[in-house]
Amino acid sequence: MQVHPKHLPSEERRAATVEAVVALAGEQHPSEISTSAIAKRMGVTQGALFKHFPNKEAILQAVMDWVAEHLLRRLESAANAAPDVAGRLEAMFFAHVEFVSEHPGVPRMIFGELQRAESSLPKLAVQNLIRKYSAKLEALLVAGKEAGAFHAELDTTAAAILFIGTIQGLVMQSLLAGDLRFVRRDAPRVFAIYLRGLRSRP
Repeated sequence: MQVHPKHLPSEERRAATVEAVVALAGEQHPSEISTSAIAKRMGVTQGALFKHFPNKEAILQAVMDWVAEHLLRRLESAANAAPDVAGRLEAMFFAHVEFVSEHPGVPRMIFGELQRAESSLPKLAVQNLIRKYSAKLEALLVAGKEAGAFHAELDTTAAAILFIGTIQGLVMQSLLAGDLRFVRRDAPRVFAIYLRGLRSRP
């Protein structure tokens, strides 16, 4: 159990709550995470938890906001360190793989939110993340076409969808196998196939 000091500033308490939920999601199905379990993990009462969040949905929205901020920042940092367009795509791919490997509860939560039939603030946060991610990828793919790194007839929108879908597929296979280490193991071979597709005639 992670025990946090009883009296933390509001932002620190919110951050500690997000940390607890991400950890719990790596151990059990996200839908089974109760506010009492979150409070227990943090070593506080439910009352203390609800001083910072009005309800469970607000907690989940904060988690999704955290995921979006940290994942996009990591992708941006990885891409900026690469020398060319293909290298930037590769860096983003493996940065994403590392992120989900470090936080196995995150993909479970994302899949769970996207499967909800009704609209919710956490689901909207996930959809917004995917839109921003796709736009970033498509801009990079367009730049690659213009630089001659990718085929001139490449469908950049479809290629962006496939990039994210490929990682989601790796994660899904690993979750089914019960071992997210498989994501790291299979990622290099899978990305090599994806990159060849970008350079081939559609």
